[in-house]
Amino acid sequence: MNSQPKRSNKTLFILLLAFVLPVAAAKLVLSLDLYHGGATNKGALLDTHLTYEALEIENPKPHLWQMVYLLPANCAQQCQDSLYVLKQSYIALGRDRDRVSPVILLQPDSDTQALEQLQIQFETVNANNKIASVFANQPVIIVDPLGSLVMQYDSVAGRDASISQGKAMIADLRKMLKLSRVG
Repeated sequence: MNSQPKRSNKTLFILLLAFVLPVAAAKLVLSLDLYHGGATNKGALLDTHLTYEALEIENPKPHLWQMVYLLPANCAQQCQDSLYVLKQSYIALGRDRDRVSPVILLQPDSDTQALEQLQIQFETVNANNKIASVFANQPVIIVDPLGSLVMQYDSVAGRDASISQGKAMIADLRKMLKLSRVG
């Protein structure tokens, strides 16, 4: 008669272990940062509070997605590669091109000769110091139609790396356009 209560305790313990062990293991994996979620975006997501309004600049193209680049004072090869990739990425969007607008931010000392040399005729906007500080490393930033800075692609060296980055930017932009209900 003593063996029967032990068996029911053993069954209860196994049943409890079957439900508690997976939860405890999942908690341990998450708390030790052993799990890295399956993110499909290739650019770096930006803080949600980073908007044109917070940076005290007017949205140059409301109701459109924007690919924004700050033209530096000296447009060297890396800058020219970024401008080339921006232009080619815009062309590669195909039928979604009417939902996106490339925007070049200009400071008083920006090298506007580079735009003329590369025959780039994108929208240009004067930048203030706040937005210039966001673009300190010359990234290309995707901005949503509401004026929120969404995703950043840091500047890379070399034509091949720039082209790879352009492909990543197109892939991310197409996903955002597909999921977007604005713009």
